[in-house]
Amino acid sequence: MWRSCLRLRDAGCRLLTQPRGALAAPARPGPTPQAPARAYAPPTERKRFYQNVSITQGEGGFEINLDHRKLKTPQAKLFTVPSEALAIAVATEWDSQQDTIKFYTMHLTTLCNTSLDNPTQRNKDQLIRAAVKFLDTDTICYRVEEPATLVELQKNEWDPIIEWAEKRYDVEIGSSTSIMGPSIPARTREVLISHLASYNMWALQGIEFVVTQLKSMVLTLGLMDLHLTVEQAVLLSRLEEEYQIQKWGNIEWAHDYELQELRARTAAGTLFIHLCSESTTNTGHQGKLPTLHGWWPAGAG
Repeated sequence: MWRSCLRLRDAGCRLLTQPRGALAAPARPGPTPQAPARAYAPPTERKRFYQNVSITQGEGGFEINLDHRKLKTPQAKLFTVPSEALAIAVATEWDSQQDTIKFYTMHLTTLCNTSLDNPTQRNKDQLIRAAVKFLDTDTICYRVEEPATLVELQKNEWDPIIEWAEKRYDVEIGSSTSIMGPSIPARTREVLISHLASYNMWALQGIEFVVTQLKSMVLTLGLMDLHLTVEQAVLLSRLEEEYQIQKWGNIEWAHDYELQELRARTAAGTLFIHLCSESTTNTGHQGKLPTLHGWWPAGAG
């Protein structure tokens, strides 16, 4: 469970030598489910080739126009999204690019491409089960046994979120210090699978994306229900890392970059979920979109 100062320094060095967008997930106790190839790996950069970005409504939804060219997916399908709000958000990603298009900052565009092309050919049931499987290794369900200060921090910060989720969905989740993690009751899985089934395929792509970023189904549920802000969810997912930073100090700019990148991805995924789930019946927030103030890190694209 514990990382020494040397291991922190080594992790920072690995981070500094990785290409942007290729951040390594922090070590977690117990088995970690392998993240499926749910989204395209976008090209790194290219010179901006358009002046104006606009949206138009077509027969299949809303389209993005780069000058007089219609945006296409990697499989050459017409880039069409189901709502005007999502189209505006994607168009903003493209319009905000400067002389160089930095595709690795365009998370909404990548999520739309994945939803349109479905490169892994997964159906709704497979997406739902991939997300729910993260309960087995949920970040906030694994606890340390020492030192006492970190034990208390995890209890104070994580227990209220688990208690909220248990009450909100009338399920049992719990936590454990065992390397095998908590024993999640079958009913809990069934309830959450049923809840996620109320979301459409587009929203489910966003849900799985956020779960993968935070390594937590519980924190993702908090974001979906607007119980947590992105900043809160990200800090809760990095509780041990932040504790170690307070103890050992920061590694130059590496930790700050990792934090900002995780916030950007989580914010984009959460916004995508809400923009794609207007017809969702179980969230209790139909048509209510999360505020972006304080969500989008400066320079995140």
